[in-house]
Amino acid sequence: MYYNGIYHLFYQYNPKGAVWGNIVWAHSVSKDLISWKSLPNAIYPSKPFDKYGCWSGSATILPGNKPVILYTGIVDENNTQVQNYAVPANLSDPYLREWIKPDNNPLIVADKSINKTAFRDPTTAWLGRDGHWRLSLGGRRKDRGIAYLYRSKDFMHWVKAKHPLHSTARTGNWECPDFFPVSVSGKNGLETSVMEPNVKHVLKVSLDVTRYEYYTLGTYKNDKYIPDTNMIDGWNGLRYDYGNFYASKSFFDPSKNRRILWGWANESSSTADDIKKGWAGIQLIPRTILLDSSGKQLVQWPIEEVETLRGKKVELKNQKLVKGQRVEIKGITAAQADVDVTFSFDSLDKAEPFDPSWDRHDAQKLCGHKGSTVQGGLGPFGLLTLASKKLEEYTLSSSEFSRIKTSILFLCALMHQGAYRPSFAGFVDVDLTEKKLSLRSLIDNSVVESFGARGKTCISSRVYPTLAVYNNAHLYAFNNGTQTVKIDSLNAWSMNRPLEMNN
Repeated sequence: MYYNGIYHLFYQYNPKGAVWGNIVWAHSVSKDLISWKSLPNAIYPSKPFDKYGCWSGSATILPGNKPVILYTGIVDENNTQVQNYAVPANLSDPYLREWIKPDNNPLIVADKSINKTAFRDPTTAWLGRDGHWRLSLGGRRKDRGIAYLYRSKDFMHWVKAKHPLHSTARTGNWECPDFFPVSVSGKNGLETSVMEPNVKHVLKVSLDVTRYEYYTLGTYKNDKYIPDTNMIDGWNGLRYDYGNFYASKSFFDPSKNRRILWGWANESSSTADDIKKGWAGIQLIPRTILLDSSGKQLVQWPIEEVETLRGKKVELKNQKLVKGQRVEIKGITAAQADVDVTFSFDSLDKAEPFDPSWDRHDAQKLCGHKGSTVQGGLGPFGLLTLASKKLEEYTLSSSEFSRIKTSILFLCALMHQGAYRPSFAGFVDVDLTEKKLSLRSLIDNSVVESFGARGKTCISSRVYPTLAVYNNAHLYAFNNGTQTVKIDSLNAWSMNRPLEMNN
């Protein structure tokens, strides 16, 4: 949340080790979302209503500029879940270090119709035109995923609505729901309670079964959310990120009138490796999130503050890449870099027809099969990041085009490290009137975040190179398609390490 000039990050944390368990709410603060200061844990098991764990939730700013946290408490060894609240002990403390859990908790308890072991992660609350508060909670009934809806006049006494906000069959348990408005025509983010004609709503859920996140765009009316008719509401639906990205949360930043999305990436390494290094899980770079001009999907972009970490810069312009060509980007720290490249091409004639045998909703499978070495017509082309000198190791961010009635961008991220070769990928419809495609990658030693087509498709990957580390990492632009492509422009920066926030 943003409060009185300070950004607050609360996150699920195990103070006793680099494995899941003993969950508390850790707390860090920042003035710019880049340099952070760690504070004492904000919420931890101490009362009967959270004795066995303090699980995820959200912050809401109440009228009078009063922040309140809603969170899920675990009350027994059976994993029974209830919803609690906490408030700052001292609003004059700029960092809000201490939080109080009043004795009138829990605020919400599951009724007999609810699976009380799948009843968690309250959203930021929104205020309706009738003056009543609403919030949603994730859960399931058998294999039907549910976003429950609760209402309150005073934020203390909550009543379950007769119907859920939304539910979908055969999706399993819904975790970490997020529900917020986006402007149809504006370029600013919206506060969570905004209800206007020129607004769509977003419902995001994290699916416990697949460990991916999915969202739909739709209409919120009479306390029901209805996805747009062109939305796929389930496992084949749109994702924020087609890689290692889960349990995200968005919030409205009034200081810059933007909505910021922040996701978590767990480790792809073994539990033994996590224990050995002493930590597990990272927060990715915060992103701004807006509705695309098509109205059919969201677009994401790294917050502008990350550019303050840029150091030495190198550029390439008008560099042709023929079939099989690879160009090294030298002069920057390839293991810690920000790369923004625009490719262009003369025509779409060599774009492959979309093969009917391909699963239109499983780009990941196709990426694992094709990778960067299987030659195509228009592509694959893109970047080889965290690459060793002889390419024994590399992490690929590539694009390839196929055609149905429109142009289909196939964005692929593939790790190549010995036997470790996981792949992530996504399809997206793109407008190629100008016959250009952009790709931005944020590279940071064990993570690569890629943003294709100005944020229409995003893929985050966790990687663990053994050769391509620090000064031994290399960065290349490549083309393995039969059609020549051109690097119109490539800007790459060494990225500095952020410092701890000053008091």
